[in-house]
Parts: sequence; C-alpha cells; structure tokens
Amino acid sequence: MENKERILITGGAGFIGSNLVEHFLGKGHEVVCLDNFLTGHRRNIAAFENDSRFKLIEGDIRQYDDCLKAVDGVDLVFHQAALGSVPRSINDPITSTDINIGGFVKMLYAAKEAKVRRFIYAASSSTYGDSTALPKVEAHIGNPLSPYAITKFVNELYAQNFAQIYGIETIGLRYFNVFGKNQDPNGAYAAAIPLFIKKLIRHESPIINGNGTHSRDFTYIKNVIQMNELAAFTTNKEAINQVFNTAVGENNNLNQLITYLKSALSDFDANIAQVDVQYGPVRAGDIPHSLASIEKAKLMLGYQPEYNLQQGLKEAIDWYWKDLS
Repeated sequence: MENKERILITGGAGFIGSNLVEHFLGKGHEVVCLDNFLTGHRRNIAAFENDSRFKLIEGDIRQYDDCLKAVDGVDLVFHQAALGSVPRSINDPITSTDINIGGFVKMLYAAKEAKVRRFIYAASSSTYGDSTALPKVEAHIGNPLSPYAITKFVNELYAQNFAQIYGIETIGLRYFNVFGKNQDPNGAYAAAIPLFIKKLIRHESPIINGNGTHSRDFTYIKNVIQMNELAAFTTNKEAINQVFNTAVGENNNLNQLITYLKSALSDFDANIAQVDVQYGPVRAGDIPHSLASIEKAKLMLGYQPEYNLQQGLKEAIDWYWKDLS
C-alpha cells in the first residue's frame, strides 16, 4: 500500500486529468488541480469541490509563478496539461508550441525547484511519426508528422535532459488514443470516439477520414490510470527516466470501430444501426496505423491492461449516452 501523498495534476479539469483526480482522491491522497480551463471543464471536477483533500488552482502552465504555486509541498506531479490535437497544431503551431513546450519546461523546472519526488508526464504515440514498423517499440521512432508530435517529442528530450542535469525523476507515458468518461465531444478537434458517438446518437453520418482502414490502439481510460499509478509508485530504479507506451497492444481500424459503436448504441436506440457512414479525405499529419508494444511496461512496471476496445466501450457507453444524448 503506497503512502498518502500530496499530488499535483496539471490539466486536472481535462479528460484524463479529471479521471486521475477522481482516482487519487478515492485512494485517500491529497490532490491539487492546476487548470486554466482553456480545454478543461469545471463540470469535470465539480464533484470534488467540497472535498477537503482537493484544491483547485486556476492558473496557466505558461506562467512560471503559477507553476511554483502549484508545486508547493507536492510529492508527485502528473503533468497532463497540454494543447492536444494534430489538426489544431497544424492550424496554430505557435500556441501549441507555447503551451506544450514552454509550459512543460516551466512546470518541469518548478517541480525540480520544489524537490518533487517524481514527475510523470503525458507523452504521445504521435512521436512515432512516419515510422512504419508495427508494433511501435519505445526505442525506435520516426520523423514527426505534425507540430503537435514535435512538441511531445521535445518534452521527452527535456525530461531526459533534466534528469541528467538536475537529478529529477521522470517517467513519460506515450498515450495511444485514449477514450472514456469526461471526454469532450464538442469543438473542431474532438477525438474520434466521442465525435462518432455524438453523430450516431443524432442519427447523423459520422465522417471517417480516409477509407476506414487506418487503425489505432484505442486505450480505455482505466488502463491509463493504471499506468500512471504504476509509474508514480514503482520502486524499480530501471523504470525511472524512461518512456512507456500506454496502450492495449491491439489495434482496430475505423470501420471496425464504427461497427462496435453502432452495436453498443443500438441497445439504447435500434435505429442507430441503420445510420450510414461518410468517408472524407485523409487528414494531414495522421499516422496510418498505430499499434503499441506494451512489453516494456509489462516488464518494468508490471502493467497488465484490463480493458480492450470492446470491453472499454461496454463500460463507458452508459456515460457517453447520458452525456451526449
């Protein structure tokens, strides 16, 4: 049983961050949430506002003073704050770089100054870039295909450098297409699963970029929570200052995804099974196929994913239906 810690979760009002907040409060830890609500939502953390072990700091990782305030007295940092989306980074590389690199360095340095025990950060499968090798193995990456991918790779370089120079413990988790509760279906840069579900519930045709054969290692949020917890509390020294794929180790193409979604949603509305799919152009910067090797995480962290895509959808579909219908 791990000791009770004071934990900072940056981006704690976002999708993954808010799930981490809920999990660690449930384990009896103190949790500080730092969020500027650029992409996060107050509704994601509303249930915790009256919990004496929860503290919200409304601030921005681009402001070093906010970072210093947030890390005060903290044992662990889970750095989730970032501006996601490959298309958004292509449309606005300046803001993505400012937040994802500038904010990351400020947060990492503040954690070093506060003598934080360990800094666990959200890396990305986009780092694999144009590498065609499958499955994706941590030690072999390609050239990044978007500004977003560049920013997440630079995060890894800074974490490695700060570990060497300052001795801070870091662990990076390369997330692969995470889905689940609190995932925002709205806006121009919504992820595929909540966007498709929203369309299907409304009997509108989901638009697949390409012919539907692009594949992803869709990863349920509870697998991601498990990985973060393992990274935070591992005593394996060899795992420190490493990056790990955070995935299931299975891939499904987008046509298969739509089939699974229609099947799950048809339990609520039988007409959803008849909704047609439209196909559009392939998006710039997209990786055609994504499949993770999770052997390193299994070996070094003891990771055992509990949910594949269908199992995760089965558990999450009630939340999606209630939130989106």
